[in-house]
Amino acid sequence: MFAASADFTPMNVCQNIKQLREQIGEWRNKSESIAFVPTMGNLHAGHMSLVDIAKQKAARVVVSIYVNPLQFSPDEDFDSYPRTLEEDLRQLEMSGVDLVFTPDSRMIYPDGEQQSTFVEVPGLSNILEGEFRPGFFKGVSTIVLKLFNMVQADYAVFGEKDYQQLLVVRKMVEDLNLPVEIVAGAIKREADGLAMSSRNNYLNASDREKSRLISKALQHCRDQIEQGMVIKQAEKNAVDMLINHGFTVDYVSLRQAHGLARVSPEDIKTDAELIILAAARVGHTRLIDNMKFVITATT
Repeated sequence: MFAASADFTPMNVCQNIKQLREQIGEWRNKSESIAFVPTMGNLHAGHMSLVDIAKQKAARVVVSIYVNPLQFSPDEDFDSYPRTLEEDLRQLEMSGVDLVFTPDSRMIYPDGEQQSTFVEVPGLSNILEGEFRPGFFKGVSTIVLKLFNMVQADYAVFGEKDYQQLLVVRKMVEDLNLPVEIVAGAIKREADGLAMSSRNNYLNASDREKSRLISKALQHCRDQIEQGMVIKQAEKNAVDMLINHGFTVDYVSLRQAHGLARVSPEDIKTDAELIILAAARVGHTRLIDNMKFVITATT
């Protein structure tokens, strides 16, 4: 069993800001750098790859585990979201994490999450995921800002699977002049191409077999765009591929990787970094994925 300790054992677990700041202050007094990995728990190899990046960036690593209610609409899976704290702590201790912060909602939102001050990034928060999950990015930016203020890290590591979230956080940091460097970690995939996600645990055997088709659809879309197909047709072909295999598709969309603006035919001729983003539901499980690429301009 793991527990917080005043003796600061190799991996500390704390639930309140006082304990957290005491340890952060001790490290700061030694001029030790700090990297932070915020999570909602139910950790997998993708999360642990972010921890590995954090260990490379800083002398000390802090991981938070908190399932944030502001990131869930009333019809989503907040109550059923997998909570595996004991196993998460075991993995983090084995990986050499220095401190795990496990706050509860009474501490994060003492007056209730609906009465809490919030922060929202305009523009980026209202497209793609923001269109299909209204309010989601308000929840993301609010909890991330609160955690940044609590942990006061030099670096914060986010995975590229949640690519739009990564851009929202970067924009918030830039706009609010926050003294933290945002570091991106590449998507980690299963052997068949499925992007690792805590929600993959919801998939039954049949849906798990189908789920690999999301990355296949992205590859197919990329290949067709590289071969000169009209963008809307390539996107439609990817959507049709998923629908024909039983998916309900929210979107498959080609965007500019920097800022997620829509892509014109002229953009494809300029060596711009592009990204195809997808969100689709198989069975009762909603999955997201993306694929970045560059089309080399020809003269």
